Amino acid sequence: MSLYLFFDVGNTRLKWAAVEPTQNPSDQQKKLWAYSGSISSKSLQSAEHRAELADYIAKTLPKPAAIGFCCVAGQEAIANLKSLFPQWNDVEWKQLKGDSAYAGMRSLYKDVSKLGADRWSALIGARALSNKNTLIVNAGTATTIDLLGANGVHYGGWILPGLGLMQESLQSKTAQLPLAVREEAQQEFGITTNEAIIGGCDAAQIGAIQFALLQAKEMNLPIEKIWLDGGNAKILTKEIARSNLPLKQTLEVTEGLVLRGIWAWLLQQV
Repeated sequence: MSLYLFFDVGNTRLKWAAVEPTQNPSDQQKKLWAYSGSISSKSLQSAEHRAELADYIAKTLPKPAAIGFCCVAGQEAIANLKSLFPQWNDVEWKQLKGDSAYAGMRSLYKDVSKLGADRWSALIGARALSNKNTLIVNAGTATTIDLLGANGVHYGGWILPGLGLMQESLQSKTAQLPLAVREEAQQEFGITTNEAIIGGCDAAQIGAIQFALLQAKEMNLPIEKIWLDGGNAKILTKEIARSNLPLKQTLEVTEGLVLRGIWAWLLQQV
């Protein structure tokens, strides 16, 4: 039985997963992937690391029926990715882009070719999970917040620096502020500079999500579900859980939303 193999090449991490044809992208069980992994995206820049990655995957998986991917790390990264498996040169690589068509969905972006492939893929993944008015929050290197209507329309979104970028910018662009370190005990308002930076960056991220809820309500699209993904998802979830904000009632953390979207899209292509 042939598998489908997916790659999500982000600015920081390269993630991959494989599924069996009998599986469905709408499944929500914790153990979704038959096989998955993650490394630094910079590994694609090294011929040695590419060879190691290709050997590792090829020895673990049978030859896939198709390979789907999205990439926001540039054309060189795409070329390096597609060079991984010369022994599978008859397997078709299918690239999901921001303007790739997906039945039942459309974006109101003025130029959909400029929509990030990872954002569009996450939107497709969210659509596979529910048909509700939804916020898709990907808290990674950057934090993206996108509004998807129950009608399948993407109404647009926001991009803001992720937690790490916010903290690093304060350290690099000011004379006296240090690079903050997250600690277990955190006050509602910081009583040290470190706590003030960590708390302020958390508040900016959570506040943006809360404001998105209000904006969606103004558009007569009250949010019924918030999908939160990305490397900082667990941090934000923990801080939201400590609050009395109503958004925690509709929020759910999910892993691999971009990969899930590539999967759902690929099934319409094969």
